[in-house]
Amino acid sequence: MQVPSQNTHRGAATAKAPDGAIIRVLIADDHPVVCLGLLGIINGQPDMAVVGQAKTGNEAVALALKHSPDVILMDLRMPGMGGVEATEVIRSERPSSAVIVLTTYQGDEDIRKALAAGAQSYLLKGMSHLKLLEAIRSVRTGHTYFPRSIRNSVPGKLNRPALSPREMDILRLIVKGLSNQEIADALSITRGTVKWHVNILLRRLGVNDRTQAVVVAAQRGIVEI
Repeated sequence: MQVPSQNTHRGAATAKAPDGAIIRVLIADDHPVVCLGLLGIINGQPDMAVVGQAKTGNEAVALALKHSPDVILMDLRMPGMGGVEATEVIRSERPSSAVIVLTTYQGDEDIRKALAAGAQSYLLKGMSHLKLLEAIRSVRTGHTYFPRSIRNSVPGKLNRPALSPREMDILRLIVKGLSNQEIADALSITRGTVKWHVNILLRRLGVNDRTQAVVVAAQRGIVEI
C-alpha cells in the first residue's frame, strides 16, 4: 500500500469536506506498521478521521459498538475472533457501519465468506492508497467497491458449492496427513463413509487427489496450512 508523501499530519483530519461531513473510520489490524500507514493516509484527508484502532476482532466489535464508525477497515486474520466473524457481528449490531475487508488474502473462500458476512468491499493491501480512499468514500454513500481483479472473479466464486461441515472436518484431517482409516477413527465413522466423502470433496474442489485438494483448499482460503 502506498503512503502519500504529504498532507498526512493529524491536524488535516479536522478540516471538513465541502458538505460538512467527516467520514469516521475504525482500523482493525494487528500489524503496527500497517496501522501506522493507514492512520497517516486517512488522517491526511479533509473529510476523514480515524476514531479507533483495534488489534483483534473482539476489540473491533467493542470499538464499533462504542464509536459507531461510518467505515471499518477490517483485516481477515487477527488473534482471537477473525475478521469475518467480527464483520458479521458488527453488521448485525451496527448495520449503518460499512465494512471494507483489507487483506493480503485473495482466496475465493475468503472473498465468499467476507461478502456473506456483510462486507461492502474487498481490497488487497498492495493496492494504491488512492484506491483505498475511493473505496472508503464509495461505501460511505451506500455503494459497494471491488477492484476489477476481485469483481471479475466474485460471481464464479460465490456460486461455487460450499463444503458441508462433515466435508470440512475430513478436509482438515487430510491437511494434517491422516489416512482414511485414521480419519474414520477420529470421527467415529466407517472407512467407507470417509472414502465416499473424500470423493465428493475432490469433485467439489475440482481436483483429482488428496494432495491437490490440500493445495487448492489453501489457495482458496478454505483451510490454513
